[in-house]
Amino acid sequence: MQVPDIKEILTKYRTIAVVGLSPDAGKPSHEVAAYLKRAGYRIIPVNPAVSEVFGEKSYPTLAEIPESVEIVDVFRRSEFVPEIVEQAIAKGAKVLWLQEGVVHEAAAQRAREAGLAVVMDRCMLKEHVKWVKR
Repeated sequence: MQVPDIKEILTKYRTIAVVGLSPDAGKPSHEVAAYLKRAGYRIIPVNPAVSEVFGEKSYPTLAEIPESVEIVDVFRRSEFVPEIVEQAIAKGAKVLWLQEGVVHEAAAQRAREAGLAVVMDRCMLKEHVKWVKR
């Protein structure tokens, strides 16, 4: 299994679709996305249950986002990952990032075969602090 260059991912790409982004400030998805937004990333919420987060329009699915997306950051249970991967591939995303606790080897392999870099079972906030914000 190839290990992507996390520092390169975090410095090269700036547009992140956060799948499962909650408007609840107490949820990990909200905390991580808020941090990334403060760090200068463009956050696009993907959550069919809300209309907006951080003043940004929320989309029900990745497929419905009208602009390009570089990183797909996933805060959904592992069983939802294969469908998200197919949408990320169709969207032309460059990176699939599965947050801590989100693991799906077959879907990750499918994403790699389609040319996406895959980071699995890692927190984007923690990795940003480790590799970028020094």
